Amino acid sequence: MSTEGNAAYGKSPFVRSKSHFADRITADGRDGWPVEAGRYRLVVSRACPWASRAVISRRLLGLENAVSLAVADPVQDDRSWRFTLDPGDRDPVLGIRFLSEAYDARATRYDGGVSVPAVVDVPSGELVTNDYQGITLDFATEWSALHRPGAPDLYPEPLRAEIDEVMDGVYRDVNNGVYRAGFATHQREYEDACQDVFRRLELVARRLAERRYLVGDTVTEADIRLFTTLVRFDAVYHGHFKCNRWKLSEHPVLWAYARDLYQTPGFGDTVDFDHIKRHYYRVHTGVNPTGIVPLGPDLSGWPAPHHREELGGRPFGDGTPPGPVPVAERVSAAGQP
Repeated sequence: MSTEGNAAYGKSPFVRSKSHFADRITADGRDGWPVEAGRYRLVVSRACPWASRAVISRRLLGLENAVSLAVADPVQDDRSWRFTLDPGDRDPVLGIRFLSEAYDARATRYDGGVSVPAVVDVPSGELVTNDYQGITLDFATEWSALHRPGAPDLYPEPLRAEIDEVMDGVYRDVNNGVYRAGFATHQREYEDACQDVFRRLELVARRLAERRYLVGDTVTEADIRLFTTLVRFDAVYHGHFKCNRWKLSEHPVLWAYARDLYQTPGFGDTVDFDHIKRHYYRVHTGVNPTGIVPLGPDLSGWPAPHHREELGGRPFGDGTPPGPVPVAERVSAAGQP
């Protein structure tokens, strides 16, 4: 995204662009990109819900040693995602200052959007994929030989049809719906999108009233995709995107469900509320021209007891929680509630 593009949000109808580069990294290397430990670098922003899916999946599956992680500055400039959090303002592995350089290495004079998550081939410096839908599914299936012992099955084959169905509705009305509401240019457009968001959330809440997880009795890809929107809901979507019929913290089922996941290793330990708030409020100048970042809301309730364990279910099934977060990847104290 460029500064100009961000300024345009709220001034023209929002349409989510498709991933321009959808190559897959597979066990058999059929797209020319074989699974290989140490070859690829995952570039993310902790502010971005689409990138956060990949961060959570990578951690739950124990792929930290197989796929290195680059974290971009949450505040972009006119050249988009930049590595100003690193010494010398360069990614220490790729040697680049802006993610757009990896896009340019893949496609000369590329003039499309620069998005995260992105997987970059370290030897060539070329972008491999920015397909946020496919990256996590491939992590769960194609990268299985490199999963940690005790890694959960995030996309179990017997449940895939149900997982896909649930994810389709959540994507359309919740993950993407909050953006449709936040970047709407007309009242009816906003109202339709906002109503879709809360209608779907109520449907999901009914599903979760008597079951701990969305599909089956363990954490799956469906929970990851819903969580990354829920964890941002009160912090930015309620105010910044005007999805304000109620706060997440006011809904007993969804608030308990979100806290349950947040307190599950691999979820909350990847969340940086400071990055989230600064990105949305400072970058989306078409929606928030002043760039002022609000002091609230109060996020201190995330560690509170949720009692969802009373519904049964085990987050990792027969597996085990991931180990401690690598020191270099820990979220700073400023990013915690």
